[in-house]
Amino acid sequence: MHAITIPEPGGPESLVWSEVPDPVPGEGEVLVEVVASAVNRADIMQRQGFYDPPPGASPYPGLECSGRIAALGPGVSGWAVGDEVCALLSGGGYAQKVAVPVGQLLPVPEGIDLKQAAALPEVACTVWSNVFMIAHLRPAETLLVHGGSSGIGTMAIQLAKAIGAKVAVTAGTKEKLDFCAELGADILVNYREQDFVAEVRQATEGAGADVILDNMGAKYLDRNVQALAVNGRLAIIGMQGGTKGELNIGTLLTKRAAVTATSLRARPLSEKAAIVAAVREHVWPLLVARHVRPVIDRELPMQQAAEAHRVVEASGHIGKVLLVAP
Repeated sequence: MHAITIPEPGGPESLVWSEVPDPVPGEGEVLVEVVASAVNRADIMQRQGFYDPPPGASPYPGLECSGRIAALGPGVSGWAVGDEVCALLSGGGYAQKVAVPVGQLLPVPEGIDLKQAAALPEVACTVWSNVFMIAHLRPAETLLVHGGSSGIGTMAIQLAKAIGAKVAVTAGTKEKLDFCAELGADILVNYREQDFVAEVRQATEGAGADVILDNMGAKYLDRNVQALAVNGRLAIIGMQGGTKGELNIGTLLTKRAAVTATSLRARPLSEKAAIVAAVREHVWPLLVARHVRPVIDRELPMQQAAEAHRVVEASGHIGKVLLVAP
């Protein structure tokens, strides 16, 4: 088969379409013939040499895919060769085939195109685990989503609105904010021109956000805590704004607030399986009912992964960028 390899870390040109050995499904795994994958920020970090795959994972980038089951490994039941699936991966999505632990498989939701289903696993699992399983967003609460037009952001808006929450978003252009509004966002903040702390406080009559989903890390840490409501929960899922910040513990104590930080890729298989099961139970019915949909900016051939990385790094896209396998 062929896969996108990274002979040497560096820029997008470091991604090379190469012939590599076929993966073999192990105990409790299936082999998926990949139809499409999607670009995530973690893939870019891996390409740059900053985010190695966990031990035992595929060395190729790609944290999600869609496709058809080509073979079953030992001990697998409940799935059959030919089943259309999408999957959460620890790596290997930028390839024609990938071995997947059975606990990380999801059926393609009814009514969703197989190719487009590649845009779902990573964002659905990230948002559901952080916003709902950890931060426990509830109806009528306010969720602030940084990067509202991203793949994560567009999924977070839709899921929060589906349970009856109020949603605030930050984005850097009117086009992106308008799209967030189309998805249901209530409070729109252009971070280039407005202070999200002031805007969120004003829109919530001084209360602040009950939950904040943050992809920036250090750069927004202090202001995120300022923007939290009493008993607020800050969920950090990215480091685009750096890794080291200063936290005012006094403000945190006064607000009885919580700060959590998680990553998905390196979690034990059992934890990933629990998240995937929760997503199948809670998110998949919303997709079938058309309350939630994948948001896809564009599709490119997998051999053009370098161009896809340039698009994502430039942040001009809305939603996900797909890589379609030959």
